[in-house]
Amino acid sequence: MPLEKREIFLSMNILVLGSGGREHTFTWKIAQSSRCEKLFVAPGNAGTSKIAENVALDILDFEAVGQFVIENGVSLVVVGPEAPLVAGIVDFFKADKKLKKIGIVGPSAKGAMLEGSKDFSKDFMKRHGVPTAASKTFSKDSITEGLAFLESESGPYVLKADGLAAGKGVIITEDREEAKSTLNEMLLEAKFGDASSKVVIEQYLKGIELSVFVLTDGKNYLILPEAKDYKRIGEGDTGLNTGGMGAVSPVPFADEDFMQKVEEKVVKPTLAGLQKDEIDFVGFIFIGLMNDGGEPWVIEYNVRMGDPETQVVFPRIQTDVLRLFKAAAEGKLDKIKLKVSPKTAVTSVVVAGGYPETYQKGYKMDVPEETADKLVFHAGTKDEGGEVLTNGGRIMAFTGLAKTMAAAVRKSQSMARKVKYRGKYYRKDIGQDLLSLNNN
Repeated sequence: MPLEKREIFLSMNILVLGSGGREHTFTWKIAQSSRCEKLFVAPGNAGTSKIAENVALDILDFEAVGQFVIENGVSLVVVGPEAPLVAGIVDFFKADKKLKKIGIVGPSAKGAMLEGSKDFSKDFMKRHGVPTAASKTFSKDSITEGLAFLESESGPYVLKADGLAAGKGVIITEDREEAKSTLNEMLLEAKFGDASSKVVIEQYLKGIELSVFVLTDGKNYLILPEAKDYKRIGEGDTGLNTGGMGAVSPVPFADEDFMQKVEEKVVKPTLAGLQKDEIDFVGFIFIGLMNDGGEPWVIEYNVRMGDPETQVVFPRIQTDVLRLFKAAAEGKLDKIKLKVSPKTAVTSVVVAGGYPETYQKGYKMDVPEETADKLVFHAGTKDEGGEVLTNGGRIMAFTGLAKTMAAAVRKSQSMARKVKYRGKYYRKDIGQDLLSLNNN
């Protein structure tokens, strides 16, 4: 390629929005790019502060974010979490004369409704022929019908808060009375606040879960490495739902035949549906899937990368991610070839004692040194006077990279064992259910 036609953005200022393990992983990967000039993270955590400049911005204050972008010559904004997307940060940028020229990785508010409303996404899937479980939606005004619906169905029962609930708004139970009680709590007692002003009750799908991630510019797309996460707090997938206790990539049962079905039956109809509905969508589509007898069924959409799945997906991506992000923002993903490492990545999340319920913050941490194949990603941490303190429920994710899953599990778990802070908890069975499938 002639020199003048090679990359024309040899120096860029980038802003990553968010403070979790996902955003630390983005920051870590972007910082490896020779095209990265200055890297900001708002608000960031103790990990991002070591490789970028943390900025004390409220990411839902779009005026402040926009002002920072203009004043600091930022060329590209990467939106990590779902809240600013659902609130319309992309629409805000596109409507502003100065900001509309800034590249931004994330969908419009209408596109973000795929995650912002379970009812919206279920309707979208049904209209566009995306395979998903049968469902009905109920509100406070129709709770009597909802209770009658539960009475007429057999378990297990799946109840989902319609809106954003930080990954905790899904209740699955085999007990009909518990399901009815939960519906009352969600609709009448606002168990999940405004998120449960509507509740989707859907058919229970059997099988093995996995997540497929798509990066799209609205027309072209790349399918990123798939992952399987572990949502429950307890070993053996018991206890309360969390934001995620660990993840593995690749997934042994997601073979070429299955992934071909995912692309044909899920990815292509989803993107065609977005275009047909004239929904502006740039960024990530996180597709939560159930593999039922070799057939993919969509459990949910998210409109951003998963956390902790990002911590196993992005370490396997060998393509310069700044090129990926810029191409997505400019509608040029068809020009990019995705290169992926064949290695397995396993991440184990360490959390605060009591999480996902009440927990304490502010404990000093002793963090093990990372290596090329034992990575440390901060989430709920902060830097105070040079010391790392706990500052959230999910505190860190430790990713092991290896040729075999068994070795990756050992590396990840060894780091989780070594980190020290008061009340530490982590699951010791991450990846164990897949080892027999992987035979290593």
